[in-house]
Amino acid sequence: MDVVFSTDRIAREKRYDAWRDAICDFYVNVDVNATRPDDYRGFIREGRFGEVVMTDILLSEQRIKRNAQHISRLDKDCYYLQLIHRGNVNVVQQGATHVSNAARGALFCATEPYELQCVGEVRSFYLEIPHDAFAQRFPREQIPVAATINSTQGLGRIATEFCAMLATEGAKLGETDRAHLGGQLMDMLAYTLQSSGGEAAMAEGTIQQARLRSVQQWIELHIGEPDLSLDRIAAENGISLRYLHLLFRQCEMSASEWIWNRRLQLCYDEIARGGARSITSIAFDHGFNSSAHFSTMFRRKYGMSPREVARSR
Repeated sequence: MDVVFSTDRIAREKRYDAWRDAICDFYVNVDVNATRPDDYRGFIREGRFGEVVMTDILLSEQRIKRNAQHISRLDKDCYYLQLIHRGNVNVVQQGATHVSNAARGALFCATEPYELQCVGEVRSFYLEIPHDAFAQRFPREQIPVAATINSTQGLGRIATEFCAMLATEGAKLGETDRAHLGGQLMDMLAYTLQSSGGEAAMAEGTIQQARLRSVQQWIELHIGEPDLSLDRIAAENGISLRYLHLLFRQCEMSASEWIWNRRLQLCYDEIARGGARSITSIAFDHGFNSSAHFSTMFRRKYGMSPREVARSR
């Protein structure tokens, strides 16, 4: 993620003023009041995933208020979702207080007045989600204004883990892939908020679908590694090997079959596009460690050799 602002290289006595300018000029029009302005520190890092903007933020203890005058400037028409790693934030909107911490995320609307009460130093992800695009994912009577999400289990946990993966791996992806993942993230969050109403059967199926997508995206990021074992995939994604196999039943193929099929598809696409790279280097970059094995699997899947595909472009 790109660093947008940091107090690290600013003189201590100037940090708080710089922070207020950064928040009000760059992020959103609000009033900011720190508990200890003489000992302030913070940063903003940003990553964009299509219509969704993710920021990784460090905040010193403070209160942030957005009132009707701020809203009248029409600077933001979005939802915010905060997923906290450390600290506590109370979100006050429409007369209700939503407690947000490491176990519970909070969604609130930028076009309604709100107050954020940061208790202690806070480190969190903030998602800026376009209002209309997100609202369209709900039945009209269920469109939220403010809500909380349990980030320790079910879809809430998956969404939180997905955000963490996007933050660490997103820079390696192309613009189209990032936009696609941003759309998937909005889908996941909408499912999460709707399933909290008690539709347990639907939620369970949705959880498995979302978990499968999350695992598949992780595999895509590491698909060029020849030692990409199923044990490692399960461990890195915090699930058992048995549950990994269960997830891939939705694809009607095993996890291993899905990986090899995906590797072959990526190789085919690159060979068909043409370019200066050799077929062998393309195969090795996508996780194959034997030219003969690659050629055999390629012909078995596509009915022609890699060289025949290259010559036909």
